[in-house]
Formats: sequence, structure tokens, C-alpha cells
Amino acid sequence: QVLKYCDHLHGKWYFSEVRAIFSRRYLLQNVAIEIFLASRTSILFAFPDQATVKKVIKALPRVGVGIKYGIPQTRRASMMSPRQLMRSSNMTQKWQRREISNFEYLMFLNTIAGRTYNDLNQYPVFPWVLTNYETKELDLSLPSNYRDLSKPIGALNPSRRAYFEERFQSWEHDSIPPFHYGTHYSTAAFVLHWMIRVEPMTTMFLALQGGKFDYPNRLFSSIALSWKNCQRDTSDVKELIPEFFFLPEMLVNNNRYRLGRQEDGSAVGDVELPPWASSPEEFIRINRMALESEFVSCQLHQWIDLIFGYKQKGPEAVRATNVFYYLTYEGSVDLDTITDPVMRDAIENQIRSFGQTPSQLLMEPHPPRSSAMHLSPMMFSSIPDDVCMTIKFPSNSPICHISANTYPQLPLPSVVTVTTGQQFAVNRWNTNYAASVQSPSYVDTPQAQAANQPLSMDPVLSQASNSSNPTLRRHLGDNFSQKLTIRSNCFVTTVDSRFLVACGFWDNSFRVFSTETAKIVQIVFGHYGVVTCLSRSECNITSDCYIASGSADCTVLLWHWNARTQTIVGEGEAPAPRATLTGHEQPVTAVVISAELGLVVSGSYCGPVLVHTTFGDLLRSLEAPNGFSSPENIAMSREGVIVVNYERGHIAAFTINGKRLRHESHNDNLQCLLLSRDGEYLMTGGDKRIVEVWRTFNLALLYAFPACESSVRSLALSHDQKFLLAGLANGSIVIFHIDFNRWHHEFQQRY
Repeated sequence: QVLKYCDHLHGKWYFSEVRAIFSRRYLLQNVAIEIFLASRTSILFAFPDQATVKKVIKALPRVGVGIKYGIPQTRRASMMSPRQLMRSSNMTQKWQRREISNFEYLMFLNTIAGRTYNDLNQYPVFPWVLTNYETKELDLSLPSNYRDLSKPIGALNPSRRAYFEERFQSWEHDSIPPFHYGTHYSTAAFVLHWMIRVEPMTTMFLALQGGKFDYPNRLFSSIALSWKNCQRDTSDVKELIPEFFFLPEMLVNNNRYRLGRQEDGSAVGDVELPPWASSPEEFIRINRMALESEFVSCQLHQWIDLIFGYKQKGPEAVRATNVFYYLTYEGSVDLDTITDPVMRDAIENQIRSFGQTPSQLLMEPHPPRSSAMHLSPMMFSSIPDDVCMTIKFPSNSPICHISANTYPQLPLPSVVTVTTGQQFAVNRWNTNYAASVQSPSYVDTPQAQAANQPLSMDPVLSQASNSSNPTLRRHLGDNFSQKLTIRSNCFVTTVDSRFLVACGFWDNSFRVFSTETAKIVQIVFGHYGVVTCLSRSECNITSDCYIASGSADCTVLLWHWNARTQTIVGEGEAPAPRATLTGHEQPVTAVVISAELGLVVSGSYCGPVLVHTTFGDLLRSLEAPNGFSSPENIAMSREGVIVVNYERGHIAAFTINGKRLRHESHNDNLQCLLLSRDGEYLMTGGDKRIVEVWRTFNLALLYAFPACESSVRSLALSHDQKFLLAGLANGSIVIFHIDFNRWHHEFQQRY
């Protein structure tokens, strides 16, 4: 039945925003669901019983568990048990083939096993990976610096392990089965312990402790000390939480809470870092590097066995010293059969405070990850030449934009280029191209040579001479404003290259063109000044995305691209912006948008760089270093690293939360910049004609490709990040071979 009006409405969520629905447990009972929304939030609902869960799922949109895990989007998927989700998904294979990182795979396992940010008792669990928090330098190639992931935290120290096993063997109780550990590796109290410096956890911590912080000695004050306690204290077997791998803010007492003084008289403030980390950002980065290292990759499956797998319970758990108090396991108690309310309350409270073991995902050993050598032997053979090929267009006009839409699943993998003369090209990408390390002299015929080139010129332009004016089929018209310099960020394409969106028109519109015919499909009005820049959020072929437009009217508008109708849509007939982002006082020069992070970052002429949410709320302004005045290009990675290029080659890197990591002044007038998918590497090109590769977090120059024939105006990476494409001012495209592994610390140590 439909509720027309509700008193005290708590919140409302649109069906159109629902992206995934999971069955969940609450207090170890299967009575909850979690709904994930397009706005990147999720809500957990606990119902009276399982029958209600089924009814609710039937009434909600049929989205399954989303599109990420390779499981069909059906209502059945939303009702699957964690074990069924594990069986049906393709994520284990992806992890084995190294298509996803260790971090992403652990997040996946936590998510399907019922761990959620919405219930502190079932918070995601991550492993301790390092054991050395003492030395000034940390060598990530030394096995002795890593934890043995085949043992639970409680069994790492042999004398403590003996104590727990002795307890298990000598346990005698009528109704409570024997256990090794009376405390758990993940409870609400531990999550609040780690996150005490960050709201809303601080407030929750105070509520739990009756309005006061705990004894200073018991608070999380030092990483080395926390590790020591997990090794020697018989009531401390804590594992970590995901924030240890991405959130430096948890280590800083930004709000200046008075956390008290320790026994030695020192005040508890920021968390004390190991000597090898000079800042919270560096600690998180190194901890994350360790998580993604070879040592962890080849034993992570053993830790998964303990937490999510076959060593979680039963005789294997006993053998592995991995048995916890019985009320932490699902199926140990059925609350519906307990009629005495006092007894039921007591058990619920015990479950609440003892911790809950994740749902068991596997009954057999988890397969190991394939070795890096096994997957890309190319990495270990001789490196192909830097320059792979060059294509020169007849027009000689500077190539100011490149989009590499090279996914092999596409009907026509291609690279779209646009010149400052408003001519575009849809160039064919050869997905079968393999870089030959031998010299190509054995290929005699030009046809055979072309077959072994990654890119071939748009046939409409390459055969231009023999038909009556084919360039019309590739021209964007003459309505561009003369006041605007056409740059790389004046264009975006759809993933399949079928549509090109362009801005900079004198009538303050931006336009959607069909690349097949060069006809205008849609003219979108919304700004009161010339539209100066565009950006598109990440998406796959079938999904909708956002398009952001920045303008000389000092605003950024957010638009919704509908993948089904292949147009920009609004609530009614005419396209209307989803949100208006304000705060700039000068024309907007650059904008980037990430739907995954829910953020829009924009810069204006001689003005600030602002970070908004995709709902239009202003979050913060990124403080430019002294002497850096006008932001020109902005890039943002999936991890939330933001790089801004200011006028005359000044570059600064920021975290997602506005902390400036580093700034550098480069003696080149940079025209374009690009980040690798994980944000580790930055590529730049400019008037000095050189494409360079930097490490993002410290802006250290790693590599310079051979100089090009003229100024570099645009850059793009192929989907597999093996080719870097540069558009030049003389109308050429240069394709470089790039392999980010060669700058990776492990690769460099080994080879």
C-alpha cells in the first residue's frame, strides 16, 4: 500500500537512484537489507522477520547486487546468501588475473559477507600487513617486515598461542563450547577505538563511554604500541579497518579533542607514527603499498581462509587456533525461539558487544593469486621502443583533444581526435596489435605493416582525395566563439565514440554531435556565458553518466547523459541541469567530475580550485601555493588524488580532503595533463615538446619520452594503459609504449 503522507518522515530515497540491494544480517539474524544508491551512500534497514525482507525486495527496483560483480541483475541475486554470491561472481578470477587490487578484492569479500559501514558491529575487516613499526627506514622488499598471513593475529606470537591453546584444551563448561579467544578481531568498540579522532565516531565513542573519553593509556595513541598490544595482550586480537589504507585523517587530532595525558605525562594528540613515515599521508601510502605487494599477494588467500573461508569454524578453525566465543558465529542462536524478553535482551547485548564473525563464503581453500610473471611475461622481456608509431593528418591543424575509446568489447574500438580547426576524426584502434620487440624489417609489404600498427587514420579523411568534400562529414561548424582558446577540455566523447560533445559556441550552448555524420543531435542551453570546459564521469557502455560544463558565467552545471536515449535528459522534455555549482567569481577554466567519488573539482581564471559534491554543495577550496595564481588544467584519480596545473608549468597535488601533498614549478608551459587509473603516475605535455611521467604524490620526475616534433596539446591512455597517445600542434598523433610497472618499486628492485 502507498503511504500518501507520513508523520516524522526520516528520509526519502528515489527508486531511480537505487543501484544495488543486498540481503543482510542484523544481530546475526537474516532480517535486514542494505540499499546502495547512485549518490554513493547506502542505507541499512532491519525488519521484524525474513518474510518482510522478501516482500520489500519484491517491491523495490530489480537491480540485483549491482553491475560490478558479474552477477545478473535479478531480485534473486538480492536474496542470495553470501556463499551463493561468492560462487556466482567473477571477482575471484579477476583478482587472480590481477585485474583488481588486493584492496578492491578485500572490499568485495567484506561486502558480500555482510560487512557494512552502516553497522559498527559488522564493520569491514582488513589485515595487519606490516610488523616493523620501529626502524627509520622501511624496506618493502624484506620478507621479515611482513606479517605471516596464514595465522590469525592471536597465533603470531608462539607463547601467546600456547596460552590460547591451553585455554581451549582445558575448557569445561556445560553450555558454552570451548574457544581460543574471548574477544573478537572486529567489534563496534574497536572501530570507534581506531576512529576516535573522526566524527561521527568521536560522538559515538563518547556515547559508549558515558560522555567521557577513556583512560588516556587505553586510547589509540601510537601505531607501534597498538601492534605490540596485538602481539602480547591476551585480550587484544584486533585486526585493522579499511581506513588504515586510505584515510590519513584518522591519525590526526584535527578537532583538538582533549584526550588526556598518558602515565609519562605526555598529552595524547595525533597518533604517533612509525619513524619511517614522515606524515600521516606517507604512512597510509606505505601501508597501502605493502597491502598490494608481492609478499601479501601470494599469501592473502590464507588470511581469507581464516576470516571468510574454510578455517573460520569447525575442526580447521581449531587446528588454526582460530575459534572465537560461540555467540560471534551466525547460526549459534535463533533469537525467534527465545521467548523470555530478559534473556533475549541479554543475548542481543552480548552479540552487540562480542563482535560478529563474517558469513562464511567458502568451505574449501581459497585459490592463490597468479604470479605477476605468469600473467605478463612481457614485463620481463626487453622493453619495446618508446615511440610506437606516428600518424600525420593532412590538415596540419593542432590536435587539441584525444579520447581513447579502445575497449576490445566495443563494436568499433577507436581514438577520437579533434583539431583547433574544428575538424574531428574517428581513427580505428587495432585491438590485436602486439608490440613486436624485433625490428619490423621482416615485414615487407605496407599492408602487413599496417596490420601491425595499433592505429589507422579515419578512412573518411585518409581517402579524402577521391570524393566530393568528405571533410564536411567531420567538421563541427563555424559557430565557435572567437574569444575562447580551444583546448583539450572543450570536448568529451561517449565511451563508444558515437557522440562527441563540444563547447565554446558563441550562443552559450554546448552541442552533441553524431560522429558518424557530424550532424548536431542536441543543442543544450543553460549557461549565461560561453561554455569554456566540459568533463564526463566514469562509466561503461551501458550506464548513464554525468557531464559537467563550466562557463564564463562563473558557474558549473551538472547534466545527466542517458545511455538509452543517448542524449542529455532533464526532468521534463528539455534538458535541464541536475545541479548548479557556484562559488567562482571569474570564468571557469577547468572542471573534472567523478560519479564514483561524488565530486566535482573546478578552477577559475586567477581564482580558486573548488571541490563540490555532485549534489551541488561546496565542500572546500584547495589552497594554491604562493605564486601559483591561475588554474588551467585539473586531473583527479579514482583514489581521489587531485592534480592542478596552474599557469606557466606550476603543478600542485592535493588529497581528496584538500591537504596539499606537494607543489613543483616546471620550466615548461604545460598544455595537458593526465593521471594513470590508480593515480600513482602523472603524465604532462607542453610547449617544450616533451611528454613526461611523474610520480604523483611527491611530483618527482621519473621519465621523459623522446622529444616530439612540436608542442604537445593533448594526451590520452589506452584502456589497458599500455599506450600513451599525444596530439601535437603540427597535426600529428604520436603513440608511445608505456609500462607503469617499470617505475614500480618492486619491479625496480627485482630487475
